[in-house]
Amino acid sequence: MATLVLGAAGAAIGGSIGGAILGVSAATIGGFIGSSIGSVVDSWIISSLAPTQRIEGARLDTLRITSATEGAVIPRLYGRIRMGGNIIWATDFREETRTTTQGGGKGGGGGKVKTTEYLYYASFAVALCEGPITGIGRIWADGKPMDLSGVTWRWYPGDEAQTADPFIAAKMGAANTPAYRGTAYVVFEELALSTYGNRLPQLSFEVFRPLGDPDTAEGLTRAVTLIPASGEFTYATQAIRKTDGGATVPENLNALADSTDMVEALDRLQAMAPAVESVSLVVAWFGDDLRAGSCKVRPGVEVSAKSTTPASWSVNGVSRANAFLVSRDAQDRPVYGGTPSDFAVVQAIQETKARGLRVTFYPFILMDVPPGNALPNPYSNNAAETGQPAFPWRGRITCSPAAGFAGSVDKTATAASQIVALFGAATPASFSVSGESVSWTGPSGDWGLRRMVLHYAHLCAAAGGVDAFLIGTEMPGLTTIRSGASSYPAVQAYRDLLADVRSILGSGTKIGYAADWSEYFGHQPGDSSGDVFFHLDPLWADPETDFIGIDNYMPLSDWRDGFEHLDAQDGWPAIYDRAYLQANIAGGEGYDWFYASAADRSAQVRTPITDGAAGKPWVFRYKDLRAWWSNAHYNRPGGVESGTPTAWAPQSKPVWFTELGCPAIDRGTNQPNVFFDPKSSESFTPHFSRGWRDDAIQRAYLEATYLWWGTPANNPVSSAYGGRMVHVPECAAWTWDARPYPFFPALTDVWTDGANWRLGHWLTGRLGAVSLAALVGHLCLRAGMPESLIDVSGLWGAVEGYAITALESPRASITTLSRHFGFDAVETEGVIRFIMRGRASVATLGPDDLVAAREGDVLELTRGQETELPQALKWQVARADEDYDAALVEARRITVDTTRIASESFPMAVPPEEAERRCRRALMEAWVGRETAAFRLPPSRLALDPTDAIRLAHDGRLVDLRLVSIADAEARGIEAVCQDRATYDLPPGDPRAASLTRAVVFGAPDAVLMDLPQLTEDQPAHRPLVAAHAVPWPGEMAVFRSPSTDGFELLTTFGSRAPIGVLVSDFYAGPTSRFDLGNALVLDLLTGTLESVTDLTLFGGANALAIESAPGVWEIVQAGAAELLAPGRYRLTRLLRGQRGTEGAMGNPAPAGARVVVLDDSLASLPIAEADLGIPWNWRIGPASRPVSDETYVAQAFAPEGVGLRPFSVAHVEQPWRTPRTPGDLTIRWTRRSRALAADSWGGLEVPLTEELEAYEVEILDGAAVKRVLSATTTSAVYSSADQTADWGAPLGPGDNLTIRIFQLSALVGRGAPKTVTLIL
Repeated sequence: MATLVLGAAGAAIGGSIGGAILGVSAATIGGFIGSSIGSVVDSWIISSLAPTQRIEGARLDTLRITSATEGAVIPRLYGRIRMGGNIIWATDFREETRTTTQGGGKGGGGGKVKTTEYLYYASFAVALCEGPITGIGRIWADGKPMDLSGVTWRWYPGDEAQTADPFIAAKMGAANTPAYRGTAYVVFEELALSTYGNRLPQLSFEVFRPLGDPDTAEGLTRAVTLIPASGEFTYATQAIRKTDGGATVPENLNALADSTDMVEALDRLQAMAPAVESVSLVVAWFGDDLRAGSCKVRPGVEVSAKSTTPASWSVNGVSRANAFLVSRDAQDRPVYGGTPSDFAVVQAIQETKARGLRVTFYPFILMDVPPGNALPNPYSNNAAETGQPAFPWRGRITCSPAAGFAGSVDKTATAASQIVALFGAATPASFSVSGESVSWTGPSGDWGLRRMVLHYAHLCAAAGGVDAFLIGTEMPGLTTIRSGASSYPAVQAYRDLLADVRSILGSGTKIGYAADWSEYFGHQPGDSSGDVFFHLDPLWADPETDFIGIDNYMPLSDWRDGFEHLDAQDGWPAIYDRAYLQANIAGGEGYDWFYASAADRSAQVRTPITDGAAGKPWVFRYKDLRAWWSNAHYNRPGGVESGTPTAWAPQSKPVWFTELGCPAIDRGTNQPNVFFDPKSSESFTPHFSRGWRDDAIQRAYLEATYLWWGTPANNPVSSAYGGRMVHVPECAAWTWDARPYPFFPALTDVWTDGANWRLGHWLTGRLGAVSLAALVGHLCLRAGMPESLIDVSGLWGAVEGYAITALESPRASITTLSRHFGFDAVETEGVIRFIMRGRASVATLGPDDLVAAREGDVLELTRGQETELPQALKWQVARADEDYDAALVEARRITVDTTRIASESFPMAVPPEEAERRCRRALMEAWVGRETAAFRLPPSRLALDPTDAIRLAHDGRLVDLRLVSIADAEARGIEAVCQDRATYDLPPGDPRAASLTRAVVFGAPDAVLMDLPQLTEDQPAHRPLVAAHAVPWPGEMAVFRSPSTDGFELLTTFGSRAPIGVLVSDFYAGPTSRFDLGNALVLDLLTGTLESVTDLTLFGGANALAIESAPGVWEIVQAGAAELLAPGRYRLTRLLRGQRGTEGAMGNPAPAGARVVVLDDSLASLPIAEADLGIPWNWRIGPASRPVSDETYVAQAFAPEGVGLRPFSVAHVEQPWRTPRTPGDLTIRWTRRSRALAADSWGGLEVPLTEELEAYEVEILDGAAVKRVLSATTTSAVYSSADQTADWGAPLGPGDNLTIRIFQLSALVGRGAPKTVTLIL
């Protein structure tokens, strides 16, 4: 008896509990609860729990909770998902006290203030799931991305060979420390808890555990290409930050705050595709014209001015300011990223090799031909058409006019000269190599292909070498240009380039050319000449060529709408069927037949590929790689085969698929070579595609292709070199991205091509999911079923993440998957076969084919009550495209009745648009399946099995049925449900914008150390101030200092961002002690606001700013009127200049660009002692959460002088001419000023004396020379007649001038601010 194991055979049991269950009718899901009576195989996957025992599995909302429960179930994870885990070991909290003392000492402003801070640290281990896992991605603490900088942590995969954690062993003793083999876990050492309120945070982890079975994409993919090819710092493994307007923007820290995008992308590659062993690094320059003779190939940048630290952009010695500027779109965004900086390329090569991966270097050309250009189009008669296609494929670079158009220069010497112009004249000696830097020393105007390729050959050598190097890729428009009847100058140019690259890289590097799949096998111009040339054979046969590179995008299907097209009529069940796709690798279009026209393609008129009397059809079969590789090649000029073979020696070199891929778009295998990119003229969807996202077809393509070429019968061994024809380990799947998923594609504000990911060839975000077939197979194997009794070949698709978090039978787990994906399991011939629903009918039956029952009707059709079915179905899943937050998808019938809503939560990570498609399928399936049929068939219909689809003629129509139960007796008793194949071919839901929690990335602050006069009473006068600005603001800044270049000690922390700006224009000197109404201060503030104030408020100290008129010299200015000119830009007038004794710091002028700091409460006082004054300290200022050695700290040298202790300059120096006098002693008088804040009071008789003693020095000046210094203890000094005679030869008389400089003295800092006056006697 054949039994439907997971189908509706148990409908009676399901129906007995009444009505619809979870939105699906009892007729369709009852079998998921009931057991199929009489099935021996079924018993192997039924739980051994007692029949009455029920354990409810954890649902989606419990996956992310960290617990500490003894005896908790160890979850099983497949794919990738976010989970909380269970704490399995922890120490007591360690307490640390930190005591700081402020104040005290001479000038300290009072008694000492001692502050004690208590810090707590915890060490613990968190078990995650059953191992082995392949990696951990993001970590969240209390729901926010965890900053792991400075955190000591590590993870264990949970394999059977892992050893005990050394930290735990040190605490517990080696003999008492388990290794937790079989359990993946994470250990944290001394985690600082102050950020989390001195408690353990709720942690959750992104865990990777793909199934790398040998028949899955994860187990088969051994090489990938790495893009985006552009992006100025995308490939850098060193953190690069851009500073703009005081804000620090990470250039390559978009996923994690402490790990660059490149490192994170490689981590995810090795975790999600563990079989990968080779990476092709794609690096692009930009071509600007499809005419070979006019095209320049140059490195490009996104913007011509950008300040980056700690490294700047440079390629081939070209700086940013001199580089080609890529085009911009309508939103003024660059359409491409810039060429990766040379240092980033070197870092990428070295990082990849350090991980044990092989590296192939892949120079790439991106065509920057913007829309609306006025370039002559070579693909027009006489190249007279204006305007080339926008952003075309590099393979369209050709001679001008192109072959096949009037006036073409093809087959002429002019074509050869255009090729020479494109390649340029660079030689290996045209470069200067210094360490890991390569610069151009040739002519400045040479922007040829040779310059690009040879530059990268030198750079690869400087980086330590690469395993393979491509001299060019996909240039059929170039390689098919002829300078004569049979001469191909571009092919010879590539051979010359090949020899030069070999001279640089040596014999240890494999070198080749990557031909397009339409290019590699020969040139057949189709111009009625009959010409057939194996035009690349001189390159393939060149002794310096190590392999035949082919970018393989050959079609593997010809699938259409409906079920009447030829391939469906041939019995193939679906486009995803592996056997169907493999039948088209060495068959189908391009092998057996071709479409002669677009009309033929639409009508499926297939023309067989033949070769007439010559009998070599493989010459015209681009898919017949085996025959091309195995046979000698004979050119056919004019259609007549030459008697002499080409230079190609059969089986002489292996084939590498340098690119291999399929877009994740509906029916992508119909035309894998098309790319979706709306900005490009090359943007297309595959033939007969409906433009739907379809990850399953991409997976099916990869698995079918790799398995085919991995089969020895399909991949012969060479008699020349002893290896296989196709070298599978270097067949690189297109493509992995150095911008880690899900940040790419979600961050469209960072990367403008993010929208292309949905329908593109990207494997990021897709590879690493779990093949549905592999997952079901694993669950069966865990139940103890022999592999020989499991057939999962009828399943396709994948689940991004699936978690089993409770004790449940494998049957229950498979049932959950069955509901979600829509498949059945049937036991037939002793094997359990899992089969997707929606297949074509295998038989059409009429009334005469049925067997009449002894009682009742021949056919019994039953329709279930609609009231038992839901009007809407809601599913909850975890979003696989963001932070794994819960997403609700809904399917609803067109009705106003919303009372019957069924819902279910799946412990799965799924893209919401795919979950919505499956939810709609489930609801439609329930409604279509409410019609059931029961009938009997004769034993002659023994071939029918449950899950088979049939068509039954009834009442003048054909009813589509799916068999769910067959009971064999004297006749075969059939139970079936109605099905509609359209239910299983639905579009996905609308894409949902991802809302990612982005890591906050801090940069080095703009920090200012200032020696200023005392500003407030609570601020000790000798202490300097620090102001800092950063975007984003880290919350707290730390200030470290050291008298040397190491041994930095924490001095203080502060938490406020200061309003810092710059002068927009020069700021000239002005009057003091009254309003400066002649000057205006125009500044740009990075943050903060200013507003006008009344004079009374102004006199109270409002709107005070410090202007750095010279390095370390600050004038304090107050402004009464503030006018906002633009965001952040102010014009300040009604100024008070030289406040707090800073009139001497007035610039004349203070230059534009000088720093301005608003003096408010955000400034922090540095708690230094008076003994520290004058010492040249080294300072480091940065985020307090980071160690002082971190690159987010800014280093400064600053020697505080104690400006706040310096006496102000004196005032009101009396002029002698105002009082009649005769020659003799000269009494110089002045008025003392005080630096005390209380001195500003008008109520006192005299300003207070702030210094310990009143003392002055008066310098008698002769130009710049000091003639004499007079000392005084009062506000006057006598310049005696004798001193005058000694200095000037005679006493000074009326009309003479005398220049003097007066200082008030401080016992701590010596002379105060000078007052220079010329006295007129």
